[in-house]
Amino acid sequence: MHLSSKRATIKEVASAAGVSTQTVSRVINNRPDVSPATRKHVQQIIDQMDYQPSALARSLIQQCSFTLAVVTAGLKYIGPSRTLSGITKAAEEAGYSLLMKEILDFNANNIEPIFQKLISRHVDGIIWAVPEVGDNRDWIKNSPLNPDFPIVYLAMEPREALSVVSAGNYEGARMAVGHLLEQGYQHIGHLSGPLDWWEGRQRKTGWQDRLKEEGREVKETHCADGNWSAESGVAAIQKLLTQYPEMDAVFVGNDQMALSVLQQACQEGIKIPDDLGVVGFDNIPESAYFWPPLTTINQDHHRVGEIAVEEIIKIIENRRQEGPNLQFNPITLPTSLVVRKSSVRN
Repeated sequence: MHLSSKRATIKEVASAAGVSTQTVSRVINNRPDVSPATRKHVQQIIDQMDYQPSALARSLIQQCSFTLAVVTAGLKYIGPSRTLSGITKAAEEAGYSLLMKEILDFNANNIEPIFQKLISRHVDGIIWAVPEVGDNRDWIKNSPLNPDFPIVYLAMEPREALSVVSAGNYEGARMAVGHLLEQGYQHIGHLSGPLDWWEGRQRKTGWQDRLKEEGREVKETHCADGNWSAESGVAAIQKLLTQYPEMDAVFVGNDQMALSVLQQACQEGIKIPDDLGVVGFDNIPESAYFWPPLTTINQDHHRVGEIAVEEIIKIIENRRQEGPNLQFNPITLPTSLVVRKSSVRN
């Protein structure tokens, strides 16, 4: 069968669907003033005719480029890379292109040139996906951006009048410790991530608070910090085993460092979970294949990215329609406990 190379036009779609071109346009742009039945019918015709709306035409009509900027860092880590995957998927489904900028230095505060370059590309909004590390959010106080410019922040402490999306680091840590307590462990240490990271501090605070609620003593010698890498976990768990000899369980700040705990325990003849219970954080795919399989806290980085896109589009559309100023409430995605053999005593 010969397929025509000629692209369908919006008029042809409207004629085939028996509606006006304005109705087709409303469906394409996901406007609310279309009945569900009409929307479904028109969308079927669009799909059948393989109609591809012109991005240039959309941008001229709506005064939008349909391009989002994503500023990210640390793509070698599981969290940022999975988040970017979620952003990419959601943006594509919403009809937006992405312009990505990776910052190599987490602590970068001279961000004005970055914004100038992105805005010169006429992006409709920015998703700031750089994790909060040290003082790398100080620039917000004197942001070079227009206060009304659409921007969503990820992986940082909530701030007034800002759109912030993050995972429940604090709640997840409390859940991990609660599980170990339920299993009968008495002396629960913590192998933390880097404490200049907001996420690292949140997880450590959750560990501390949950133990204190049970009347357990918490000392600095009960904690050692790594830098999220498996390599750093080796030295950290060696230090923790030395300075906290009574420890019979450990909550580890991420799964990659937890791998070091399992390996070091094996080398030293420490039986897991009988001698030492272990819980990680992140639920990376490999955690189910560690030995023993790792109990961990699942956080949906991919969904964080999807919600970031939903939020930025909401802000963009509100601004385009000159709606009232949006009231921003921080969005914290729930975490969940994934129980495996590393923390369940026989």
